[in-house]
Amino acid sequence: MKINDTQRIGAYRTYQQQSEARTNQASGLRRKDEVQFSAEAMELLGAQRSEDPNRAKRIETLKKEVSSGTYEVDSGKLAEKLLPFVRE
Repeated sequence: MKINDTQRIGAYRTYQQQSEARTNQASGLRRKDEVQFSAEAMELLGAQRSEDPNRAKRIETLKKEVSSGTYEVDSGKLAEKLLPFVRE
């Protein structure tokens, strides 16, 4: 009775050597990931960074009102803003 078949080990080593060779060949051809931002994205980023302090205060106030449940929507203003979209 054979406990260890030597042919199986040899076949495994051959497969492992081929796999390593493929990995080494492919690693030379790999490119690094690259990200490019459009001009519009850069413009939006610049506008976001140079935010008006009054606007930041207004946003914080609105966040607090919404989270506490005290924010009320002016239905007249909402209707005025939606009307052009409904007419189309």
